[in-house]
Amino acid sequence: MSRTRSLPTVRTDLLRQVGGRNDPLSRVSRVSDWPRVRLHVVTGKGGTGKSTVAAGLALGLASRGKDVLLCEVEGRQGIARMFDVDPLPYAERRIATGLRSDGPADDTAGVVHALHIDAEAALMEYLAMYYRLGRAGRALDRFGVIEFATTIAPGVRDVLLTGKVYEAVQRNSRNKGAREYDAVVLDAPPTGRISQFLNVSDELAGLAKVGPVKHQADTMMTLFRSPRTAIHFVTVLEEMPVQETADGIAQVRAAGLPVGGVVVNLVRPRDLRVKDLATARKGELDRAAISSDLTAARVDVSNGLVDGLLGEARDHAVRRALEDGQRKLVKDLGLPTYELPRLAQGVDLGGLYELAACLRDGGMA
Repeated sequence: MSRTRSLPTVRTDLLRQVGGRNDPLSRVSRVSDWPRVRLHVVTGKGGTGKSTVAAGLALGLASRGKDVLLCEVEGRQGIARMFDVDPLPYAERRIATGLRSDGPADDTAGVVHALHIDAEAALMEYLAMYYRLGRAGRALDRFGVIEFATTIAPGVRDVLLTGKVYEAVQRNSRNKGAREYDAVVLDAPPTGRISQFLNVSDELAGLAKVGPVKHQADTMMTLFRSPRTAIHFVTVLEEMPVQETADGIAQVRAAGLPVGGVVVNLVRPRDLRVKDLATARKGELDRAAISSDLTAARVDVSNGLVDGLLGEARDHAVRRALEDGQRKLVKDLGLPTYELPRLAQGVDLGGLYELAACLRDGGMA
């Protein structure tokens, strides 16, 4: 049985968490920076939260009234965990509704469906759809032929995975009764593999020079290289992820694929003034003033407590300086940039809605 909570309950929980002037439902949304894009590919170095960003982007697009399909291809069932639902089969399942722009009385929100794409299942569907190999295809699967083929030729596996994504964007009459979506969001492989994963035509060059598989790969590339696709990069303000993002952008451009925006995830609050941060870095904060403020707040003051606070302040200021340096490098990439906060409560379903509101109002969704 599905463990998805009712959407009214989710919204109530979200309002309780982020009420007041930070209420996502009360913000004014900016016009989308990507109005022509149908396929949003989200990639990033491991640990940057690319799957979370992909889920938030899907919800943000649904909050603009779009019907969205959120896909994953890495076999981790990350979507099911984030949305607190049962593991996804190879089928499109409704998992959430977007934020309503004008409150509960407004029915303009779109819907998010999810799909866990499996290479073997995608090949079975392809054989049934294009070659009518129903029972014969199942026999091949039973004898392990499909697994053998996709193992010895990894490029074929990528063609199958991306082929299903292509089919979801470009629905045709062969997939009778299939739902048509306004947008598809792909939680893609990490940055180091994204060019190889999407550049399926080149990957198959040594395997298939002609034939239906080669033709399908070439057809898919017309979508992946078009303005209807955007490859978004997720990073955090640390040296290695930012460098990998820059390298990934260069590789994607070299492959002739369209670069989207950069999402800076897990951004810490910026509560202190630049002047105060500089003073903290130098270790020149007013010790007497801090002790006085602590006393006024009825805190038992000791030298150890003040020393600890001064050390924490210095460490925070140093980290902020490093982050500001990385932020400048991200800005120098010359791409639309979107910042998402580090959520103190962690990323639960309510947190996903909060990130969705940030992406929608920032213009990414």
